[in-house]
Amino acid sequence: MHRPQLRLHTPEWVTADGSTLNVALVYPMQGPAGIFGPTCEACARLAAEEINKAGGVLGKELRLIEVDGGADPHKVAEDVEALVATGAVQGVTGWHISSVRQAVAPRVAHRVPYVYTALYEGGERTEGVFMTSETPSWQLLPAMRLLTETRGVRRWFVVGNNYVWPRRTARAARRYARDCGGRVCGEAYLPLGAEDFGDVLRRIERADADGVLMLLVGSDAVRFNRAFAASGLDQRSLRLSTLMDENMLLGSGPGATVDLFSTAGFFASLADQNTMDFHGQYADRFGPEAPTPGSLGESCYEGVLLLAALIERARALDMAAIGAAAERVSYEGPRGLLSLDGRHVRQRIYLAQADGLDFNVLAQLSAPHELS
Repeated sequence: MHRPQLRLHTPEWVTADGSTLNVALVYPMQGPAGIFGPTCEACARLAAEEINKAGGVLGKELRLIEVDGGADPHKVAEDVEALVATGAVQGVTGWHISSVRQAVAPRVAHRVPYVYTALYEGGERTEGVFMTSETPSWQLLPAMRLLTETRGVRRWFVVGNNYVWPRRTARAARRYARDCGGRVCGEAYLPLGAEDFGDVLRRIERADADGVLMLLVGSDAVRFNRAFAASGLDQRSLRLSTLMDENMLLGSGPGATVDLFSTAGFFASLADQNTMDFHGQYADRFGPEAPTPGSLGESCYEGVLLLAALIERARALDMAAIGAAAERVSYEGPRGLLSLDGRHVRQRIYLAQADGLDFNVLAQLSAPHELS
């Protein structure tokens, strides 16, 4: 896959005269999530450039400093804390898994605003952390309900990586399945970087599952999709993922995406004006060979916009001022005009079905005012 030639500012570029506002962009450059790292980088860079064209943040140029969010969580936390402690950055944003967020947040959130953009398991209440992301009650529950109604799914099997997001999401899925008149009939958790799915596939077949809830990250999900199709299970069970973008479809191949559903707050195939404007800006900046800006990468665009809006609204970098002003913050981006409620962005959520290497958006599952 072509990687756009982007060079973000590194700590050596930081100026000491206060003319810039420096933000740590934490996104995966390695590991299973590295498959969508290039689009995270590109989308964040586009947002920063647009903000700077409009005058910056508090009159300062917004600069991005890359941190590899695909490294060991404790290493990521150490790197980010060092940037914050030395004054090299005045904010943190980006897509990274929940284990990284849990390591980073206690170290920096009381010092600088931290905008987390990945869908996650819910329940984050650390002061100074703001979420642009989907959570199970907004995203998974309505998707399971709709698939129960339209496809008659009653028996779910959960396949996830072995860390906090999949396990806590599965806990919610058990409850949602019961609420929908079904049940979770099996669960399997694999280490990040898993390649052998033979045992899991046999368990799915024995459980006679008619729906598989995929809670796998990046290239792990790609390999699972291929193995699932090769086993013929795609003719017996649909798949639902809350973490599946167009880059992962491309990696899976069209033969491995039959009866695969995804739910998210953004899909590249949405045809509303905000999305089309975003695609036009992205294509103008990076060209036709750039990675597709799916929901995971696009979330980093949202993160930069929200971070800038929080600081602008507070008119200060002080965390007390930012926290006090947060409930009055709104911004407009590819997902529309959005605002914060309890430090979470309220947004529309959609259900889409894979159609080869693209998604066909089937339904809007919820609107911002419906979310609680």
